[in-house]
Amino acid sequence: MKVIPIFEIIREDLERVERKMREVSPIEYEQLKATLDYLLGSGGKRLRPALVLLSSKFYPADADKVTPLAAAVETLHTATLIHDDLIDNSFLRRGNPTLNTMWNSAATVLTGDYLFARAAAFAAETKSARVISIFAQTLMTICNGELKQIFGGDKGQLNREYYYQRIYSKTASLFAASAEMGAILSGASEPEVQALHDYGYNLGMAFQIVDDILDFAGNEGDLGKPIGSDLRQGIITLPTIHFLEAHSGDETVPRVLSGRDEEDDEVRAAVEMIKESGAIEASTAEAKRFAARSRDALSTLPHNEYRQAMLDLANFVVERRK
Repeated sequence: MKVIPIFEIIREDLERVERKMREVSPIEYEQLKATLDYLLGSGGKRLRPALVLLSSKFYPADADKVTPLAAAVETLHTATLIHDDLIDNSFLRRGNPTLNTMWNSAATVLTGDYLFARAAAFAAETKSARVISIFAQTLMTICNGELKQIFGGDKGQLNREYYYQRIYSKTASLFAASAEMGAILSGASEPEVQALHDYGYNLGMAFQIVDDILDFAGNEGDLGKPIGSDLRQGIITLPTIHFLEAHSGDETVPRVLSGRDEEDDEVRAAVEMIKESGAIEASTAEAKRFAARSRDALSTLPHNEYRQAMLDLANFVVERRK
């Protein structure tokens, strides 16, 4: 398992989480077991389980509860990716073929459902009603965000409030819940639980904004997907909002967003226009403001190496290139 340097202090904990995620459970179909091994081993930074682990380190916590919780949030995340790829008709994830390119829609959906159930079973091992409630509420938030996008769509939603609501549902809600639940299992005080929730929320917002920036400014080889994927799918992200606010008369970007023109040359032209407009720099500044708020949220927590790792993680999130 490859671990980013910031997580070296919890390497052994993360290795236990990996083993937990790969625990053999009664699976009737060998093809499903092989697929789950493929999905769980296809990369990922393990940020969400790391948040559970780090936030549980300020006070003594029972590893027999923290480890399955960390496995639960990563398994839940993997399940959401399976459904996202099917909904978005994506062919690549981290440079690897998505499950929906190998299986039919029914099998893909059921595999995602199986992982949701497995995640819930892991969460139940904490034997904490409060943690299980937060876990369930977070899953509902994630699903509600997807439903809102499907039924409401992004059309005409060129404002930060809508965008922030969407990326909270998509990403920041699970970051916030991961940090909050880890704190609860450690027996942290209520103000500290709230502080770690706020840290996770702001970190998740910064993370998703950077993800959306990289859709324009990243490298296809690093990202494992084509540049401009969000534009092609008609998804409005922060760089696009900044661009359209400053160029209300532009016709190229709205045309690509609407799906009226899916030619590669037109998509590339729209991407270059956004990159050259200052929208990337403006969006990066917003990501850095969220990261700063995440660091500020830790000010009341005990000073130790885990707090420092969380401060370093906030910097990593905005400086990453993939």
